[in-house]
Amino acid sequence: MPVHQTRPLPAQKVEQKASEITINAVGDIMLGTNFPDDRLAPDNGKHLLHAMTTVLAKADITFGNLEGVLMQGGTAAKKCRSMSTCYVFRSPPEYAFYLKKAGFDVLSLANNHARDFSEEGRSATMAALDRAGLLHSGRTGDVARLKIKGLKVAVIAYAPFGGSHDMLDIPLAIKQVAALAKANDIVLVSMHAGAEGKGVEHVPFQTEMFYGEDRGDVVKFAHAVIDAGADLVIGHGPHVPRALELYKERLVAYSLGNFLTYQGIRISGNNGLAPVLSVTIDAEGRFKLGQIFSARQFRPQGTKLDKTHAVAHLIKKLTEADFPQTALKITSQGLIKKKVRKKQ
Repeated sequence: MPVHQTRPLPAQKVEQKASEITINAVGDIMLGTNFPDDRLAPDNGKHLLHAMTTVLAKADITFGNLEGVLMQGGTAAKKCRSMSTCYVFRSPPEYAFYLKKAGFDVLSLANNHARDFSEEGRSATMAALDRAGLLHSGRTGDVARLKIKGLKVAVIAYAPFGGSHDMLDIPLAIKQVAALAKANDIVLVSMHAGAEGKGVEHVPFQTEMFYGEDRGDVVKFAHAVIDAGADLVIGHGPHVPRALELYKERLVAYSLGNFLTYQGIRISGNNGLAPVLSVTIDAEGRFKLGQIFSARQFRPQGTKLDKTHAVAHLIKKLTEADFPQTALKITSQGLIKKKVRKKQ
């Protein structure tokens, strides 16, 4: 009788997960507005991000908070008493490609300017980012999902404003983040929160108000979402840098200030400092190492690296003041490490 031989089935390839990933994060971005009048940069803004592209691109994920909308036409949702102080921002849709070319991967659309042209404007922005191959989060239900080196990563953006994932509803945020943590290896949370104006560099450890508007308790929110499973919390909103905190081995950046805001937003003093926070976390989300790349805004040139490391100095000072028992060591050039605990 013939002997029948069977060949073994090929072994299934098991995808190897990386032991760590690196995230770059910046604060507010608004590359120029053509509303209420033309305040766009020369050469249509193509040069504004050039000096920072090398730094931005050196990460597995690069994140920023996009202020205003990317759209043609539309009707502004806000009424301005004076056109000279009209904080309503609309940029051409093709600017999305400048962000992609500069190295960005994910943008937050949860902020007080994402609906400057109502939800129609946010929809137009989402469509512009989609065309450029950029992910986004902000509108309720909109979560960015990536696969990085075998790790499933979710990015969810919160703000205390209508139509966005609501950071004021902490019980709901806990449920949302817990569900994402169950389905993913890494969860990144963005929060656009905190007061604006002069003297808001320090974390107040309480609810912040701005012109009668509840802007959230940033510490309470950050701790709650980390308890629920978040691995990195990226803050922006006050337009100035704030302290860093290491909470349960997870990093919180309470504000990364402004990164590139061309016209319409003040860039003098600390408002012009533009940190790029680079964070390496392990496959479980624990903080391993970080770096603050110091930069500063210039008009009309754009954002450029700052050899004086001014923003690294400021964040170091704020961290030591607001979190005197901090487990972080920040050097004068912006290197961030965990302190070595002395043996008892």
